[in-house]
Amino acid sequence: MNLIVIYSGDFGERVIGNLINYSTFCISCAEACTHCKEGKYRFADRIKGFFKLPAPSLLPVFIEDSVSEYLPKEIPDADIAIISEIHNDILLELPLILKDSGIKAMIVPQESPARIARPQIEEVCKSEQIEIIFPKPFCDLQPLDDKPVIRKFVKEFGIGRPEVKVEVGRRGRIAHVDVLRSAPCGSTWFVAKQLERVEVENRQELYDRISESHHAYPCTASMEKDRELGDTILHKAGYIIREAVEEALL
Repeated sequence: MNLIVIYSGDFGERVIGNLINYSTFCISCAEACTHCKEGKYRFADRIKGFFKLPAPSLLPVFIEDSVSEYLPKEIPDADIAIISEIHNDILLELPLILKDSGIKAMIVPQESPARIARPQIEEVCKSEQIEIIFPKPFCDLQPLDDKPVIRKFVKEFGIGRPEVKVEVGRRGRIAHVDVLRSAPCGSTWFVAKQLERVEVENRQELYDRISESHHAYPCTASMEKDRELGDTILHKAGYIIREAVEEALL
């Protein structure tokens, strides 16, 4: 399965960097780095193209002319497209454009409360038989049965809603955490490393360590309150990784 990424902003670059998994991508552990991700995965050959567009704030509120002037002249064939933080009018036109490149599914992560024309985009994708999903945040992406292409993507690339396996030592402290599925930005690997030696029965210490390491990575989700969630998207991302650790400890 191959993919393309069309984005503006830092979050798209972070996702691309995590998927390529180059040696200097994650520097959060600094001198304490143990190269926990080295050799675990590398999807550089699966990314057929990544294209950075102007930020929506730099474009007209309404793009009245063709949006094609803001897109690459040639879009390579791929199975799935990750679309992040682009102008609404461009997003609305993308399904029709991407269909010619063989795109079968679009993932449109929402890392900020910015409104997007979701119903209209879903209608266009439905008519073009393109799967689409809007995870908020991206680390809430789950392998749904009614979206087989996206489900296959989550399985093959190992990103989406985090899933971990926790090994607890004799003294009730975490000995090791295996990352089975990482947040798309790669933060799960860092959080997993920081949990070693934490006492599992001391839930407050555990929650504090998860929160501190999640913020330190750092997560790029917005701290602005989202109306749909009733909370910030950053906080939801933090709850998601905490729930993943809790489920592993059951």
